[in-house]
Amino acid sequence: MARQNVSSGSPFESEFGFSRAVRIDDRVVMAGTAPIWPEDFVDPDPKIQTRRCLEIMLAALSEAGGSPQDVVRTRMFITDVSDAKAVGEAHGEVFSDIRPAATMVVVSGLLDERWKVEMELEAVLTG
Repeated sequence: MARQNVSSGSPFESEFGFSRAVRIDDRVVMAGTAPIWPEDFVDPDPKIQTRRCLEIMLAALSEAGGSPQDVVRTRMFITDVSDAKAVGEAHGEVFSDIRPAATMVVVSGLLDERWKVEMELEAVLTG
């Protein structure tokens, strides 16, 4: 069983001691991923935030040898139920044909008050 840790360059990875993704054999699990751009920029739009989370996660998944078609589960944590449609639409832009098992949960807050969404995914590599 080989283990591959994937980093996305988040400053929290070294500070908090985690990897963006971990691959063991054909399974990839992704850490909670926030909508952060370089220089700590966060766009206030929940759909754009979701797209950024997906961009970060799919880049890490690719580095681990996977693709969106390998994703079997996603989790979306949102801070305001009124953002559910925008977050779901952005999720659907990537996964409408793949249709992984997905969960969206409203939480009281995330690590940074600017974040409206944080996401996770799991994949089983088939290729």
